Amino acid sequence: MNQLNLFIELTRLKKPIGYMLLFWPCAWGLTLVYDLSNNINVYFFYLLLFFLGSVLMRSAGCIVNDILDRKFDKQVARTKDRPIASGKIKISTGLFYAALLCALAFLVLINFNYFTILIALASMPLAFTYPLMKRYTYWPQLFLGVTFNYGLILGWTSISGNLNIIPIVFYFGAIFWTLGYDTIYGYQDIKDDEIIGLKSTSIKFKGNTKLFLIICYLLLIFSLAFGGYLMNFNLFYFLFLIIPIVQLFLYQIKTFDPNNSNTCLKIFKSNNYFGLMVFLNILIGKI
Repeated sequence: MNQLNLFIELTRLKKPIGYMLLFWPCAWGLTLVYDLSNNINVYFFYLLLFFLGSVLMRSAGCIVNDILDRKFDKQVARTKDRPIASGKIKISTGLFYAALLCALAFLVLINFNYFTILIALASMPLAFTYPLMKRYTYWPQLFLGVTFNYGLILGWTSISGNLNIIPIVFYFGAIFWTLGYDTIYGYQDIKDDEIIGLKSTSIKFKGNTKLFLIICYLLLIFSLAFGGYLMNFNLFYFLFLIIPIVQLFLYQIKTFDPNNSNTCLKIFKSNNYFGLMVFLNILIGKI
């Protein structure tokens, strides 16, 4: 039982925000492309596959992240007790768990068409090298955005078998969504990161963070609006966009306090609701 608890702690299964932020772009992409007048059971089956894939890959990603960052995690108050950093789980055991999770994720992946399988596999190097970026660039959040929202592309191709400008537009916006919320998240560790020499957009834009967040979220909203136009969504889609806009600007940015880590964490977690709002908006747009 102790080993099971350590596995749950290692994979952050009790912190669903991570895999939900990975899942929502998948759901967006799938819903954008799927003809809801067709067999709805296929749609829900694919939603389930993407959810399972998100949980498995996020869990594997957490393990790889903890292995690569173990020396840094020991020096950060929030992460020093993680199973790898604290020595509760050996690196070899962690690698075994990560390999097992990736194998299970591959079993999920092979339910899709060949094009989706191919481009999903091509993204794996991005997914597992993200933790290294904070050593070399102040833009690890941008790298995370490119990686974390890749599911939007996969959601689209899982049905269409090809790409066009529409998923690219939504993907562009989703990257800036991640760039914003992960910058907020980074303020939890900013003091420790500065001491040990790690880089982030939180550090780069320290003192001008709200302006940076406004730019990121404006680009996100522009992408959602332009993407809706390209999709020929109904008027209700554009009217209901006001709800996620309010969530971004009147909650996230207005209440953001770089000196309050608890507030930063709450704002970060609220992006689960934002993901749901956009998902429902896309459904509304297709009615």
